[in-house]
Amino acid sequence: MPIAVPTTAFVRSDDPKGTKFDAISDAVDDINVAKLKAMAADNAYDESVFDSDKDKATFRQFVDSNESSRRFYIEQHTKQTVEFNLEARRKVFEKARASMSVWEAMELLNTLVDASDPDTSATQIQHLLQTAEAMRKDGKPEWMQVTGLVHDLGKLLYFFGSDGQWDVVGDTFVVGCEFPTEKIVYSDTFGENPDLNHPVYSTKYGMYKPGCGLENVLISWGHDEYLYLICKQQSTLPKAALHMIRYHSFYPWHRERAYTYLENEDDKQALKDVLAFNPYDLYSKSDSLPDPVALRPYYEGLIAKFFPEKVNW
Repeated sequence: MPIAVPTTAFVRSDDPKGTKFDAISDAVDDINVAKLKAMAADNAYDESVFDSDKDKATFRQFVDSNESSRRFYIEQHTKQTVEFNLEARRKVFEKARASMSVWEAMELLNTLVDASDPDTSATQIQHLLQTAEAMRKDGKPEWMQVTGLVHDLGKLLYFFGSDGQWDVVGDTFVVGCEFPTEKIVYSDTFGENPDLNHPVYSTKYGMYKPGCGLENVLISWGHDEYLYLICKQQSTLPKAALHMIRYHSFYPWHRERAYTYLENEDDKQALKDVLAFNPYDLYSKSDSLPDPVALRPYYEGLIAKFFPEKVNW
């Protein structure tokens, strides 16, 4: 039975302040400012308004000479294999880690602070609140505001036995089939991945069937997949929210349109969901810093509508 554990219990000896993690997390974000187009249906899918006067060219851009980001992706692209992904999913809920409320989890994640971040002085909790507040400002529904609030909580993996950063953050991709390298950042860094020359995994469809649906594929393990599994099992968030959480780092698919041959009809809605979400994640980081103390009562009220008092992480 998971027990409540103080956040000070989760301190990595190799990174006591969390700055290594956050620096890497920020570095891999450099490639993720997309030319996003939200799609209209109901107000969850209305085009974002909060960012209409922002010069998106000033946000983080991919720079090929970014050695920190490149080193990260060399490791990620080498180690994210079918074997690793199956084992990660087997082990993730194998033993009790902690039982915490969503807000307590946010406070734990907030111990990961990078003072050298050139783009924002926001802490982790402030970024989550910026995302949610931008949605609130645009009149998005409560379930979407909560999704914005929790979307990065899967980064708690860093405290729960991750091997580093490569199995927590970064763009995600499908394992178990051919890597569509022209659609993936640093496409030249897959050379040492054992699956690259596997007789099955190296083929276009690999271990999947055409049109099987993204719900049925293994997406590289990290904070998105981890939080998706938690929310699927322990929250009442709608399917659209689960799509936003699982696919928000899946840039080869939702921006570059790789893996269309694996899609089914449900994935058309999933794409619509994640494209509605991403502007709030990417472009809210330049907004004024929110006050967690002042906003806590409002968001704890929303959290209670979709999550139990304690979540098993």
